[in-house]
Amino acid sequence: MAQEIELKFIVESDSVDALKNHLHQLSGEHHEPVQLLNIYYETQDFWLRRHDMGLRIRGVDGRYEMTMKIAGRVVGGLHQRPEYNIDISQPQLELARFPTEVWPEGELPATLADDVQPLFSTDFWREKWLVTEGNSRIEIALDRGEVKAGELQESICELELELLEGHADDVLKLARKLVTQSGLRQGSLSKAARGYHLAQGNAPRTLKPTQILLVAPKSSVEQGFEAALELALSQWQYHEELWVRGMKAAKADVLAAIALVRHSLTLFGGIVPRKASTHLRDLLTQTETLMASDVSADTAVYSSQTATAKLALTEFLVTRGWRSFLDAKAQGKIDDSFKRFADTHLSRHAAELKTLFGQPLGDQYADQLIRLARNVDSMLLLSGAYDGAAARAWLENWQGLQHAIKTRQRIEIEHFRNEAISQEPFWLHSGKR
Repeated sequence: MAQEIELKFIVESDSVDALKNHLHQLSGEHHEPVQLLNIYYETQDFWLRRHDMGLRIRGVDGRYEMTMKIAGRVVGGLHQRPEYNIDISQPQLELARFPTEVWPEGELPATLADDVQPLFSTDFWREKWLVTEGNSRIEIALDRGEVKAGELQESICELELELLEGHADDVLKLARKLVTQSGLRQGSLSKAARGYHLAQGNAPRTLKPTQILLVAPKSSVEQGFEAALELALSQWQYHEELWVRGMKAAKADVLAAIALVRHSLTLFGGIVPRKASTHLRDLLTQTETLMASDVSADTAVYSSQTATAKLALTEFLVTRGWRSFLDAKAQGKIDDSFKRFADTHLSRHAAELKTLFGQPLGDQYADQLIRLARNVDSMLLLSGAYDGAAARAWLENWQGLQHAIKTRQRIEIEHFRNEAISQEPFWLHSGKR
C-alpha cells in the first residue's frame, strides 16, 4: 500500500506550450511522453463507487498494473488517499491478490470478481518532470488525451504534482511557483470522476445550493471550522467547473462560495485571529474583484490570481495554517465542543434576524440583503448538529424571505417575514428550552 498525495490542475489548452517551457526551466529530470491506456471497472450497481473505491488496469509499453484506490481525503485539488498497485502479466483482473485490508468487510466479496466489468477508459500521453523541492522528490506529470465511455468522450489536459518522497507541504510550495503563470485551474474532478459521469449518460450538471453543513457527533470547534472551509471550497470548485463549461448562471454561485469562505473566517473569528488569514483574505478580495468585472469564465478561472487564491485556501486547510496563531486560551476554545459553539451562535444570529425583520421595512428590505445573507450562511454552517428536518424548515423561511426580497415580491416578503420571525428555535440554550 502507498499513500498517494497529489495535487491536480486543469490546464487551459492554449497555455500548454508556455507551461512546458516553464517546466523545462526547472532543475530536474525530464521524461519524454509515453502513452498510458487505462480501463476502469465497476459493478452494475456501482458497488465500488458506493464504497469510495476505484479499480483500474493500466497498460504502458506492454506492461500492466492493477490499481485499487480507497477512501481518503480530497481538499481542493489535493488528493490524499491509500492506493494499492500490483504488477500483472496480462490485462486481466486478479482481485484475490489485493490484501484483505482493501475490502470493507475484511475479505474479497464472493461475487465481485464475476460482477465487475469495464465501465470507461482513459487514453492519454504523459510527459514527466522529476524535481526536488525542499527535502521532497516530486513528479510533475502533464497528461493529454481523452476519457471515454461508450460513444461519449471528454478531453484530458491536466497537470498533476505527485509526492514521491518527502512532505506534502513541499508539493504546495512547488505549486505556488507554478501558479504564477496563467493557464492552470486547480480542479477536484479526477479522471475517474469524469469517466463515471460520462458512463452514466453525461447528464447536464446543475447548480447546487449550499446545504446545511453536517458535522460528526462530538466534533470540536476546529473540526467544524475545517468542515466549513472545505464546504465553501467544494462549492467554489463545483460551480467554477460549471461556469467554465458555459453555464453563465454559475458565476454568481462561485462568488457566493468565495463569500462563504470569508464568512467562515468571520464566524470563527472570535477564536482564530484575523492575522492568521490576512494573506488569504487579501487574495480572496483580488479574486472577487476580478470575477465581479465583465470578464469571461476562462479569463477569470485560469488567471494566476484565482489559482493563487484557491491554492492559498487549500494550503491553509491542509497545513492548518491557523494553529501557529492560537494562544493557550484560543487553543482551549477551538478544542471545545462544536455543538456548544453552535448553540451560542445560533441564538445570536436568530436574535439579529428578529431585530432586523421584527417590523415591516417598506422599501428598505433590499438594504438588509447582505446582513440577511450573512446570517443565513451562519445558520447553514451551524445547524448540522441538530435534527435535519427541523433545521431545514427553520431555514427555509429565511431563505424564502431572501429570495422574495431579491425578486421584489412584496406579498411574499411579508408572508416569509411573518413566518420566519414566529418560528420556535430548534437548538439548545435558546432561552425557550
